[in-house]
Amino acid sequence: MMRPLYSIVPVLLCGVAIPFCGAQAADSTPAQPIPVLHMTSNLVLVDVVVTDHGKAVHGLDRGKFHLFEDGQEQAIGAFEEHQPAAVPSALPVPPKLPPHTYNNVPLYPDTGVFNVLLLDGLNTPETDQMRTRQQMIEYMGKIQPGTMLAVFTLSSRLQMVTGFTTDVAQLTKTVKGQKSENPTLLAGATAPDPMDQLFDKLQPGGPAAAAMAAFEADVAEQELEQRVRITLAALKQLGLYLNAIPGRKNLIWFTGSLPAALDPYGSLASSAQEIPGYTDDVRRTNDLLTAARVAVYPVDARGIMNFRPFDASNPTAGPMHGIRNGILDQAPANAAFTNQLIAEQTAMRQIAEQTGGQAFINTNGLKEAVASAVENGSSYYTLAYTPPTKKFDRQFHKIEVRLDVSGDQLSYRRGFYADAPEKSAAHAPGTISPFIASTVHGAPPATQILFLTRVLAAGDPQLKGAKLSEAPAGEMTASLKGPAHRYVVDLQIDPRTVAFEKTPDGLHRATLECTLVAYDGDGKRLNYTDGGNQIDLNADQYAKVLARGLPVRLEIDLPAGQDFLRIAIHDETADHAGSLEIPLTVAGS
Repeated sequence: MMRPLYSIVPVLLCGVAIPFCGAQAADSTPAQPIPVLHMTSNLVLVDVVVTDHGKAVHGLDRGKFHLFEDGQEQAIGAFEEHQPAAVPSALPVPPKLPPHTYNNVPLYPDTGVFNVLLLDGLNTPETDQMRTRQQMIEYMGKIQPGTMLAVFTLSSRLQMVTGFTTDVAQLTKTVKGQKSENPTLLAGATAPDPMDQLFDKLQPGGPAAAAMAAFEADVAEQELEQRVRITLAALKQLGLYLNAIPGRKNLIWFTGSLPAALDPYGSLASSAQEIPGYTDDVRRTNDLLTAARVAVYPVDARGIMNFRPFDASNPTAGPMHGIRNGILDQAPANAAFTNQLIAEQTAMRQIAEQTGGQAFINTNGLKEAVASAVENGSSYYTLAYTPPTKKFDRQFHKIEVRLDVSGDQLSYRRGFYADAPEKSAAHAPGTISPFIASTVHGAPPATQILFLTRVLAAGDPQLKGAKLSEAPAGEMTASLKGPAHRYVVDLQIDPRTVAFEKTPDGLHRATLECTLVAYDGDGKRLNYTDGGNQIDLNADQYAKVLARGLPVRLEIDLPAGQDFLRIAIHDETADHAGSLEIPLTVAGS
């Protein structure tokens, strides 16, 4: 049940109309929706990386490529080769906005590819994190000029460390400053004593061994489920953030033990049994990444795994359990470790294959892996075709690309779901809402819905004469420590990023939900207010909104101190999200 939250008011931020990037003037013909690449589009784009012995292959023409959908060859309607820029690209100069005014329009240079480094502390042992960071610092010293990189970290949540930049000094400082992060065990779980584990192995079949084994299995299952849930949420947030940036994005993901349950298309039969209910969620996450043209390059941060579980020269190998010749038999543990390792690395390969990337496994050259991913991921061919099925049947359609050159390896996304663009995906029910993910403190801004916002204290002279609510603004206002300070958030939403539907009586209808969430410096939620509203515009009103933006006003009560205000918008028709986080210093009275 939606509750009215905000008012639609004729707000011109700071007294002037500020057009969005690409918006037309007020007296021009109403703008048409922005053509955003999506897997539901009538034109399907397929980025193909061609390599020969690990090196990118250039100079291939259209005639050497053959593209198939569901086994039927399709005519390639458009073809383009992309190579790394010869001249370094500079970031566009951000627009000069009035004081206290912000937007979530992503800034990116005129380049063909963007690289994201994801340093995964959630799934990586601390010792491997340190080695990964050191090799990244070495890589920064040899980085190709003009390489566009952004850095994210993942521990208990996804955090943007730095946005896209070609500033090598900034990137090096960023990577050097990252601390190793290992999330604590789940509440109520304690780490098993290693001596207890050894004692239990020495007494196979005893009651203590059985109890400890059950305990360890329960803790491991809970930890695995937690890692899967957090990892999926992080990948979705990255997909939402990168969605509005055109072109190909390479996600270089340093991880130490990728959960096998992240195998996106169920090639590991055991995964679905270990983590039931995640298959649809994994597929939807994978589809979100491919729709945003994100190719995943997992890099196993553990490097070369040196162990000999089945070597005949290994005295602990063999089918027996317990003690043999005074030595603890490690064969069962080695077999379990091997099976887990195979499952984890298969998950890495599957995610890479389905999104058009490449997995780097069993290598100690992590910096060389990054260089290879950046180089090959920046050299690709874009093939475009019109799918034979004109209707959105919500089914998965397999893509296959063949090349008239033997020996070369191809990397490309392997398919798409034909979902109607104005409807939510029906093949993945019960998944985490992109809107919920966009409200998390410290998460990257979601950019499917673009907006401009002004944030002012209620007593600001610019709000003189404004009629504000006298009721508490926020569900947690009563629990705030000290007096509450009212803040007013004025929005101009880019209507071209909102799904308006035409009603039988000629109105243009959209259903939006807006949320304000305040956090303190530790990420603790202080206050929030949310709700939804149906917006109906006649032809005249719709034309004005297209020219100037959709104005919305919200209010929230904040405590004194250093706060962080998260602004999020949800288009319930298209299930799209836009968000932005603003630091606020709220002065005490």
